[in-house]
Amino acid sequence: MARPAPWWRLRPLAALALALALVPVPSARAGQTPRPAERGPPVRLFTEEELARYGGEEEDQPIYLAVKGVVFDVTSGKEFYGRGAPYNALAGKDSSRGVAKMSLDPADLTHDTTGLTAKELEALDDVFSKVYKAKYPIVGYTARRILNEDGSPNLDFKPEDQPHFDIKDEF
Repeated sequence: MARPAPWWRLRPLAALALALALVPVPSARAGQTPRPAERGPPVRLFTEEELARYGGEEEDQPIYLAVKGVVFDVTSGKEFYGRGAPYNALAGKDSSRGVAKMSLDPADLTHDTTGLTAKELEALDDVFSKVYKAKYPIVGYTARRILNEDGSPNLDFKPEDQPHFDIKDEF
């Protein structure tokens, strides 16, 4: 009569069975190539003039706004950002200062965050993450985020640190 195999001999087989059970099985049938995951359009770079074209004034245009140099498509929130809507003043520009201060004062509708308090900067980060990044697709970045005033590259800009950046989209 054969003796049962020692338990240590079964461990590799059990580990292999567990690994095979956890590996996802591709859904493509034999001979078919799997479809790549769906992605939005590649991000692009916006100058202030280009971004201003998407301020919600044209009915057939998407509505874009930028916060912290990241351009979001807020068209799905047209009732907030469209023509005549309560937050339309934020659309078509980088309104980081206004978002940080919760202000629609024209003087605050700028990218410049110089002189903001720690509490205002914290509010900016909070709204950026919990509202804009959570709700709206990213369609690009402002040129100011990537380039200095003189057109030279901003050495502090790191693409890999940017929201929704994928190096494959750049080539």
